[in-house]
Amino acid sequence: QVQLVESGGGLVQPGGSLKLSCAASGSISTIGAMGWYRQAPGKQRELVASIAAKGRTNYADSVKGRFTVSRDNAKKTAYLQINSLGPEDTAVYYCNAIINALVTWGQGTQVTVSS
Repeated sequence: QVQLVESGGGLVQPGGSLKLSCAASGSISTIGAMGWYRQAPGKQRELVASIAAKGRTNYADSVKGRFTVSRDNAKKTAYLQINSLGPEDTAVYYCNAIINALVTWGQGTQVTVSS
């Protein structure tokens, strides 16, 4: 069974930083694009960043310059470095990936920005 597991969330003060990880495991032949989404209370889930298999990246306008997505294909892991956090970044952050040509989601990790 293929799964994605996010980690690295937590409580951080405004202006702080976090690095989220998303590790894939199971019977994996291929991993295509990987993406990070977030869902704040009462809002729809939104894409914040994605990275293609060969490394091309894409960002939502609201996070450009603050978020950096990367991946380590050997470790089957994607990362999201998030800097200059503000209260508007409070959300559950989800990872998804195209694994064996199927969309797979992680369970999410909570990021809370508060003083």
